[in-house]
Amino acid sequence: MAWIITKYMLTAAVVVLISEAAKRSDKLGGFIGALPLVTLLALIWLYVEKQPQAKIANHAWYTFWYVVPTLPMFLVFPYLLSRIGFWPTLAASVVITLVCFRLFAVVVRQFGIELLP
Repeated sequence: MAWIITKYMLTAAVVVLISEAAKRSDKLGGFIGALPLVTLLALIWLYVEKQPQAKIANHAWYTFWYVVPTLPMFLVFPYLLSRIGFWPTLAASVVITLVCFRLFAVVVRQFGIELLP
């Protein structure tokens, strides 16, 4: 149980670090937020918990493919924010991301990459 609490605390600290940095500097917050810190922590947790190398490698592989369809959200969010407000923009961003995931999965399936069941 102590291990799970440690994992939660360290992972939460990354989110707090990003939000605190963003309060001080938009660029610094964006830079730190763009770093794959959560993914690196997940890879470390998998390794420390003695998961097979194939599982760790698959996690990195799928993370790459799942990041790509999230990128349009980062372009749309700033555009919509001043026009429709925070919560509607957040909701629209989620919908846009889900649509992009679906479309991207259909495209990459043609190359033998299965992202969705």
